[in-house]
Amino acid sequence: MLFQPASGFFSPLFARCSVLASAPHKVARALAVCAFGASPLVQAAPLKVDANKSSVAAVFKQVNVPVEAKFKKFTASIDFDSAKPESGKASVDIEVASLDLGDPDYNREVGKKDWFNAPQFPKASFVSNSIKAAANGSLTVSGKLTIKGKATDVQFPLTVKKEGAQQVFHGSLPIKRLTYNIGEGEWKDTSTVADEVLIKFHIVAAP
Repeated sequence: MLFQPASGFFSPLFARCSVLASAPHKVARALAVCAFGASPLVQAAPLKVDANKSSVAAVFKQVNVPVEAKFKKFTASIDFDSAKPESGKASVDIEVASLDLGDPDYNREVGKKDWFNAPQFPKASFVSNSIKAAANGSLTVSGKLTIKGKATDVQFPLTVKKEGAQQVFHGSLPIKRLTYNIGEGEWKDTSTVADEVLIKFHIVAAP
């Protein structure tokens, strides 16, 4: 025997696996049954995102006036179980050219090379690598944010609220636009458009 199975909750599963594996011709079946039986213990539950109720927005200051603009096109993927948040994972892909600033000319401008350079970098993305329980029932999410080809490690707080069968995830991620070369040339001047940008996530999902 290479190892001694842990006692308690896992004992019935290990015992079941041992019985199935006792005969050589049942090894393959034992592996399949054990893998199927063990997976719910370590995997979170995939959720279906309600795109009509979800949103991703960027909040910034232009000439010291707060502006909030929403991205009209994005996809989100969430695997999450509130009983074991550390096994969860999340990702978001955003079509940067879909940022709506309320004016067609501004919308076209933001997709150009000096800003998002949408033809070369059509999507911004976030992929989590850690979700941990934090104070007051909130979560701390860590992961990789990629915008305009520049990837950085980020961390932000996330709240989860139950609304009937749905779960509502709400978080805010502060970034500096110049870190990702958003606003090149004359637009590096932060007196016109501030360097600080807040990315707001509001994701509604259900099993």
